[in-house]
Amino acid sequence: MENTVNYYRKQKEVHVVVANAFPGLLRLKREGDTSAFNALLLKALPGVKKYVQKRLYIALAKGQIDKNRYRTEEFTDQLFIEAYEHFDEIENERELYPWLFKKADELLEDTLVEEEFDSYFFENIDIYARKEWDEMEEKFSTDGDGDLMMIEELDDISYPKNDYVLNPIFIEEEDNEIIKRLDRQLGAENIRRHAEMVLFHLPAPVRTVYELHTEHQFDAAEIAKIRNRSIKEVENLLETARKGLRASFLNRYPYKG
Repeated sequence: MENTVNYYRKQKEVHVVVANAFPGLLRLKREGDTSAFNALLLKALPGVKKYVQKRLYIALAKGQIDKNRYRTEEFTDQLFIEAYEHFDEIENERELYPWLFKKADELLEDTLVEEEFDSYFFENIDIYARKEWDEMEEKFSTDGDGDLMMIEELDDISYPKNDYVLNPIFIEEEDNEIIKRLDRQLGAENIRRHAEMVLFHLPAPVRTVYELHTEHQFDAAEIAKIRNRSIKEVENLLETARKGLRASFLNRYPYKG
């Protein structure tokens, strides 16, 4: 639980740091000091960069983009330009961080083709046998040449530990025992790997909304602005992700008494 509290606190502190940069950015934009503006904005971008990184890794793994065609820096460089040119769209300091994600999202959507919806996985997530889950994880962890494809690369951008991964999924008070059991049974790394694999196979809108909420600590209203959806749609997508992840853990690792 301490890891969870520390993680949430760290992410909320990031939101505060970015908000505090707003007055300085506004002043530098009015003064026309592009260089100083970009230097200050750079301090607000680590979270956005991680978000772009992860979406590109997933697009690469799904064969949507060529390995050498797009780099994170290309998107963040363009984001500097967008932020400077359209800074007057941001109404106040609380809007800055969601706005940066929204612009990053728009840049990504212009580049990435829409994922094919894996309906079979989604519709059968709660009935896969343990062997099927194991085979799926093996395939997820290696590419066609047998080399590790995503897991190691994602280590630096997938920050959650075991309690952080499980707490947003098992949210009822009576679920505390399930969290403790899975923690004892699997350990942090196996929990993380399973969650990453399931999210990878979930529809892109579900996965993206869930990760904005859990990894970047945006609430439903903020995510609605980032993703151009209604708050109700965001809440439904979050619940879909939570139900899918919950079913996958309970199905693959059932309680045996």
